[in-house]
Amino acid sequence: MLTPRSVPVRPGLDLDVRAAGEGSPVLILHGAPGPAGIAPVADHLATGHAVVAPTHPGWDGTARPDDLDSVPALAATYLDLLSHLALRDVTVIGTSFGGWVATQTVLDDREGRIARLVLVDAIGPDIPGRPVTMPPGPPPTASAPAPAAGPSPTRRRGPSPASMAALRAYAGPAMADPTLLARLPSVTCPVLVLWGGDDTVVTPDFGRAYAAAFPHAQLELIPDAGHQPLREQPEAVLAALDSFLAPQDRTTRH
Repeated sequence: MLTPRSVPVRPGLDLDVRAAGEGSPVLILHGAPGPAGIAPVADHLATGHAVVAPTHPGWDGTARPDDLDSVPALAATYLDLLSHLALRDVTVIGTSFGGWVATQTVLDDREGRIARLVLVDAIGPDIPGRPVTMPPGPPPTASAPAPAAGPSPTRRRGPSPASMAALRAYAGPAMADPTLLARLPSVTCPVLVLWGGDDTVVTPDFGRAYAAAFPHAQLELIPDAGHQPLREQPEAVLAALDSFLAPQDRTTRH
């Protein structure tokens, strides 16, 4: 199990972080559902790696400072975290929105701390003809009306309203960066792109275009999985991660 801690990455900003394990470092960035969504991969990798799993400010009751209002600002925070923890040769894993942040973090890594990138059904680039389709929540019914004072923890599905507000603050109304795709050829580290074969939020064609923009990326489709393959086909995802992270000769950034 990962241990929670607070890390002061810069004056006025402490990050809620869960950490465990020893070995090569792995930074895991969650998507809209929050830290619980990446718990299986964090626990699995902590058996052989030093795992660091922060909570994005604004999720799970954490405060989001006013100046944390974009994906580049959040990426800069995670580079500060890596610097504070003196981590190098880091693998960054990001799911959905966390994948966008992970990609931006690699792009802005001027100190060469990041050695590998893993994206799982990630959003971020604006790909013509391949829009991001946000799934609607289940509509209220006569037998299960919407609660007047907000959803209860036992009935709510998906991100909380506060998490969605934080997501909108970071991602903006377009939920994409129109400059991102053209900047990906500068990412020279190895990249693994994992994608649910049945994803309707960001389709496999979106994933193919995303992967093709990197110079050194491999795309693996996860059969019988949608936008959350870690929940739907965890064994396939973890096997792909283990293979990618296994010690071997690789092209690195330096």
